[in-house]
Amino acid sequence: MRLERPASLPAASLLQLIWLASPALPVGGFSYSEGLESAIENAGIASEAAVADWLLDQLHITQARGDMALIAKAVGAWRRADWAHVRELNDWVLHTRETSELRLQTEQMGRSMADWLRNQHQDDEETLPRIRHLAALPPTYPVAFALAASTTQAPVRDVLLAYAFGWAENMVQAALKSMQLGQSAGQRILARLADAIPPAADHAIGLMDCERQAFSPMLAILSSQHETQYSRLFRS
Repeated sequence: MRLERPASLPAASLLQLIWLASPALPVGGFSYSEGLESAIENAGIASEAAVADWLLDQLHITQARGDMALIAKAVGAWRRADWAHVRELNDWVLHTRETSELRLQTEQMGRSMADWLRNQHQDDEETLPRIRHLAALPPTYPVAFALAASTTQAPVRDVLLAYAFGWAENMVQAALKSMQLGQSAGQRILARLADAIPPAADHAIGLMDCERQAFSPMLAILSSQHETQYSRLFRS
């Protein structure tokens, strides 16, 4: 029996996903720890294993059930030009950020992504109306990322893999800056996250809108503590 080779993603789309996942993307992701700095300060996260376990929990509890599930829907909404659904998804992000710093993060990164997209698509008459719609929301980062990814030919699963790996890289770098961990430890943590990202993406894709959630009370408490933390490196 001859097995058919899966169709490969066009090079331009693959490179665009790599670009979107890069920590060098000028959206400010490097300046946030999303509660990790507070967890190190207040919740006893003090070892490589503890950091990896904490980030794996974040991947499955907050990312896969929340932002990744939303991006899976938002990519399709952007491609269909379904403005009402885009706004509904954007509002969901704003309404489910439980602390001021987490809401400010998604707003700042969303605006920065909109600016980056505007710069990248200055002469693209097909994409510019979508960018203008994004800027008028005002944008949140998951919805803005979905627009950037929707301009490629990438399937939704590949979009989620790129998004999640970019998030993982930023979080590992936040851990390395916040505590005594070396680069080798960081790579081992990233390897554990990389193994867990594909099933997390599959779970996110399978969720209906009514099943999406952002219930993470301990993370909200840590984020609240971080807002008044005396000494800190990160904005969240």
